[in-house]
Amino acid sequence: MSMQSARMESQPSLVLRETPPENRNAGLSGDLNQVKIQDLPVFNFENIATATNYFNLANKLGQGGFGSVYKGVLQDGQEVAVKRLSRTSRQGTEEFMNEVTVISKLQHRNLVRLLGCCIEGEEKMLIFEYMPNKSLDFYLFDPVKKVVLDWQKRFNIIEGISRGSLYLHRDSRLRIIHRDLKPSNILLDGELNPKISDFGMAKIFGGSEDEANTRRVVGTYGYMSPEYAMEGLFSEKSDVFSFGVLLLEIISGRKNSSFRNHELSLSLLGYAWKLWNEEEIVSLVDPEIFSPDNVYHTLRCIHIGLLCVQELAKERPTMATVVSMLNSEIVNFPPPQQPAFIQRQIELRGESSQQSHNSNSINNVTVTNLQGR
Repeated sequence: MSMQSARMESQPSLVLRETPPENRNAGLSGDLNQVKIQDLPVFNFENIATATNYFNLANKLGQGGFGSVYKGVLQDGQEVAVKRLSRTSRQGTEEFMNEVTVISKLQHRNLVRLLGCCIEGEEKMLIFEYMPNKSLDFYLFDPVKKVVLDWQKRFNIIEGISRGSLYLHRDSRLRIIHRDLKPSNILLDGELNPKISDFGMAKIFGGSEDEANTRRVVGTYGYMSPEYAMEGLFSEKSDVFSFGVLLLEIISGRKNSSFRNHELSLSLLGYAWKLWNEEEIVSLVDPEIFSPDNVYHTLRCIHIGLLCVQELAKERPTMATVVSMLNSEIVNFPPPQQPAFIQRQIELRGESSQQSHNSNSINNVTVTNLQGR
């Protein structure tokens, strides 16, 4: 069965282009009336249930605060990933609405593709293209699996994330700040090409808006920029900061949160800064990819990463500049200033860790833990 034939036919209120505009979202309930899915294919629940073997645990790919993700195979053989919203998750409902609104309007080779949705009764699901190689963290932080990520593949991943981020910031019909760039949100296709995923926390900017403020900070500590984590201010430079952390993790093969027992209580950013000032930055490079043939290239990438994580947002490059740096269109880089969070962060909720994507709110700050989803 093709995607077209999988659309909902039994409930005309959900075949949105056939419904009068004033009743266009009549089939949705509660806050979901706000979701604009006019151009999004709608799948039949029974077809999705069959595709996932009725949401069999053997097909479960992951679990988050929003609900669960399952692998499915449609009747025409197409593999899909089904994000099934938990009926009890208020946060998940908000993210569902946001993700539909944002990603249904996007198309780029480095963004995961939304194929459609299923909204039937209390069931709310998003159907994505299936990524056979899971997420970046699955390989990057595993001492055995990381061997598949040689230098060329890692650089290709860095480039792809930068191009996808640039598209979000400048080249799409909308200006979008992702707000949760991290390894578990970078999916890998069959050739290990990266695709940015999970737009549940993304924010659309309108007109000439460059910066926004929120009382509800969402994201993952370790990847949040200081102005966002501390003041609720976010902009393109917030994503640039997250990208810089990602880049340093990809080069080093270490999590930003892996320095808990470091004698100097340094974060990855602090450790990189220490090595930079001691002119020992080559020690940061993952031995798995270290080679005299690519050492110049890897050190340039570290330099770019340090520029991206500078404490002051105005000092960080834009993603357009980052892409030019990676492509060697810009040859001379300015020296980096001190990064933010060079000391290991003490999380607001304490040292205890929660399940992936579970969130706590303390003084209007919502956080997710540092583990991959």
